[in-house]
Amino acid sequence: MRHQFDDMDQQNDAASLGMWLFLLTEVMFFGGFFLGYSIYRSEYYESFVIGSQNLDVFLGGLNTVALITSSVTMAFAVRAAQLGKKNHILIFLVLTLVLGLVFMVNKYIEYSHKLHDGLIPGYNFLWTGLGDGQTIQLFYGFYFCMTGTHGLHVLIGLVLIVWLLIRVWQDKFTPEYYAPIENFGLYWHFVDLVWIFLFPLLYLIGGLAV
Repeated sequence: MRHQFDDMDQQNDAASLGMWLFLLTEVMFFGGFFLGYSIYRSEYYESFVIGSQNLDVFLGGLNTVALITSSVTMAFAVRAAQLGKKNHILIFLVLTLVLGLVFMVNKYIEYSHKLHDGLIPGYNFLWTGLGDGQTIQLFYGFYFCMTGTHGLHVLIGLVLIVWLLIRVWQDKFTPEYYAPIENFGLYWHFVDLVWIFLFPLLYLIGGLAV
């Protein structure tokens, strides 16, 4: 227990409050992306639909399944921590790590295809299909900014999982003290939730038309 706290419960409550405040700033951060995207999608809807049709819905859907499943395994890891079951914590954290790696590998494959097709926004952006290349490039600008920022959060999460695995292996957590695992669980669920919004917004635009 840290010296500035009276007891373990106070330390855990402070850590939890800090995490919720951090997540609030993250909501505002991603909210800015979503707002900007929504405004421009409304303005250039047809171009955004055309751009979206070149995204890999299968890989995007696979990543959605991977992250949703990882949320479940992370929830089991937190529950195992509450019960003090070290081996179960390790197993579920490793499963969460593997699913996160699956997400990153799929995202790398997607980005590689976009690079090969000349769809990276910038001077060398190449669009030979139907529609206005400039506004379609705007769609891909949002796509890479939003998924890239989200991917960075996933990558940070994977590093933190490795750190948690080391700490669990060293017996640093008990049923009375597992706040880092619980707070990381909140972070991971948030990252998963962001993707659940990103997937339909970016990949299923045409399918969302009414």
